Amino acid sequence: MSRIGKIPVTVPKEVKVSIEPHCVHCQGPKGKLDLTIPSHVKVELKDGSLVVTRYGEDKEAKAVHGTIRARLVNMIEGVTKGHRKDLEIQGLGFRAQLQGGKILFNLGLSHPVVFEVPATVKVAVPTQTSISIEGVDNIAVGQVAANIRAIKPVEPYKGKGIRYVGEFVRRKQGKSVTK
Repeated sequence: MSRIGKIPVTVPKEVKVSIEPHCVHCQGPKGKLDLTIPSHVKVELKDGSLVVTRYGEDKEAKAVHGTIRARLVNMIEGVTKGHRKDLEIQGLGFRAQLQGGKILFNLGLSHPVVFEVPATVKVAVPTQTSISIEGVDNIAVGQVAANIRAIKPVEPYKGKGIRYVGEFVRRKQGKSVTK
């Protein structure tokens, strides 16, 4: 049995959970989310907590057992507190501006880069060198953060680029002149 999958997920009082045969709907103060459940596992609501059980001992059932339980925890956390990722921009003259539903990046390229913000997340640019991404869905928040970071990843020589706050970038030594 999966060590993670067998732990029940507690449901707070402010969260409403409804279970259909292959779908779990979760609604809370921040929003609502749906999760499609594969046919190998079953989700039940018992005594104010969600219990995930699997039907068989085959490889697919074992693979999704703990994953579905972790996704349920992320759903409940998302509709109660929300998820957040913070990015920082490092480099001389590198900056970002929020213009409506778009972020305009000046990253030392020959042209400014425009990034369309999806409707599922909220993006804030408190300073020109920091970006905050918030939303209900953990997967959507992480994907938007990864897409923004992919515009100008951190290079290892000077450390310029877009990075997560607190991310460690291993630096390389530059060229050395031998005489």
